[in-house]
Amino acid sequence: MNEKIIKQTSESAGNYHNQGFNCAESIFLALRCFAASDLTEDMVRLTTPFGGGLGRSGCICGALSGAVMIIGASKGRVSPDIPRKESYELANEYHDRFKIKFGATCCRVLVKNEFSSTGQREICYKIITESAGLLMSFLIEKGIVESNKFQKKKMI
Repeated sequence: MNEKIIKQTSESAGNYHNQGFNCAESIFLALRCFAASDLTEDMVRLTTPFGGGLGRSGCICGALSGAVMIIGASKGRVSPDIPRKESYELANEYHDRFKIKFGATCCRVLVKNEFSSTGQREICYKIITESAGLLMSFLIEKGIVESNKFQKKKMI
């Protein structure tokens, strides 16, 4: 069951990217219904400026930023009285896994091509789909998403 939902999540993120959504938007849209179902689809606008490594500056990869936003949406705090330790630890651990898998976290290091070039789109597609699978696997492992309670929501 886990492999199937991980594959579906990866494909969904890739489909969003193929429609024209950026890296952070694609991750958010593909995973929000599983990890943060209270977030509406239109909240994707919060992720828009994270594409291209923060507004095409080439800094932190938007797929990583989008993933950390999903972690925050499910484990972030809503009051300063709530400890932030768990959220920080999860974000840090996912960051490290991302870096191990892709070799870097910086967009310009990962992509190495001009934005909007064919090479950039191909590399980003690969990173987006693999990152979506990596995040879903991480969320299942951490008990944030329960694999036995999947309800197929609007996955494209």
